[in-house]
Amino acid sequence: MNGVEVRLKTDDELKTMLLALKKEAFNLRFQRASGQLENTARMRAVRRDVARIKTIVAERRRAAGSEA
Repeated sequence: MNGVEVRLKTDDELKTMLLALKKEAFNLRFQRASGQLENTARMRAVRRDVARIKTIVAERRRAAGSEA
Protein backbone atom coordinates (compact mmCIF):
# COMPACT_ATOMS: atom_id res chain seq x y z
CA MET A 1 0.00 0.00 0.00
CA ASN A 2 1.33 3.43 -0.84
CA GLY A 3 0.36 6.96 0.09
CA VAL A 4 -1.68 7.55 -3.04
CA GLU A 5 -3.85 4.50 -2.36
CA VAL A 6 -4.39 5.59 1.24
CA ARG A 7 -5.33 9.14 0.28
CA LEU A 8 -8.06 7.86 -2.05
CA LYS A 9 -9.87 6.13 0.82
CA THR A 10 -12.53 7.72 3.00
CA ASP A 11 -12.08 8.38 6.71
CA ASP A 12 -14.29 5.41 7.59
CA GLU A 13 -12.28 3.09 5.35
CA LEU A 14 -9.08 4.32 6.95
CA LYS A 15 -10.44 3.64 10.44
CA THR A 16 -11.40 0.12 9.38
CA MET A 17 -7.99 -0.49 7.81
CA LEU A 18 -6.21 0.88 10.88
CA LEU A 19 -8.15 -1.43 13.18
CA ALA A 20 -7.37 -4.45 10.99
CA LEU A 21 -3.67 -3.56 10.81
CA LYS A 22 -3.44 -3.12 14.57
CA LYS A 23 -5.01 -6.56 15.05
CA GLU A 24 -2.55 -8.03 12.57
CA ALA A 25 0.37 -6.38 14.37
CA PHE A 26 -0.85 -7.84 17.64
CA ASN A 27 -1.04 -11.32 16.12
CA LEU A 28 2.41 -10.95 14.57
CA ARG A 29 3.88 -9.98 17.94
CA PHE A 30 2.40 -13.13 19.46
CA GLN A 31 3.79 -15.26 16.65
CA ARG A 32 7.23 -13.74 17.12
CA ALA A 33 7.14 -14.33 20.87
CA SER A 34 6.16 -17.97 20.41
CA GLY A 35 8.72 -18.55 17.67
CA GLN A 36 6.13 -19.18 14.95
CA LEU A 37 6.69 -16.03 12.90
CA GLU A 38 8.06 -16.92 9.47
CA ASN A 39 7.72 -13.67 7.53
CA THR A 40 9.50 -11.14 9.72
CA ALA A 41 9.33 -8.47 7.03
CA ARG A 42 5.55 -8.37 7.43
CA MET A 43 5.95 -6.77 10.87
CA ARG A 44 7.84 -3.87 9.35
CA ALA A 45 5.30 -3.48 6.55
CA VAL A 46 2.39 -3.44 8.99
CA ARG A 47 4.08 -0.85 11.23
CA ARG A 48 4.74 1.38 8.24
CA ASP A 49 1.17 1.01 6.96
CA VAL A 50 -0.17 1.99 10.39
CA ALA A 51 2.11 5.03 10.45
CA ARG A 52 1.11 5.97 6.91
CA ILE A 53 -2.60 5.84 7.75
CA LYS A 54 -2.13 7.81 10.97
CA THR A 55 -0.19 10.47 9.07
CA ILE A 56 -2.92 10.85 6.44
CA VAL A 57 -5.63 11.06 9.13
CA ALA A 58 -3.65 13.71 11.01
CA GLU A 59 -3.14 15.73 7.83
CA ARG A 60 -6.86 15.64 7.14
CA ARG A 61 -7.65 16.76 10.69
CA ARG A 62 -5.25 19.68 10.41
CA ALA A 63 -6.70 20.67 7.05
CA ALA A 64 -10.24 20.49 8.41
CA GLY A 65 -9.23 22.50 11.48
CA SER A 66 -7.67 25.31 9.48
CA GLU A 67 -10.74 25.64 7.26
CA ALA A 68 -13.17 25.99 10.14
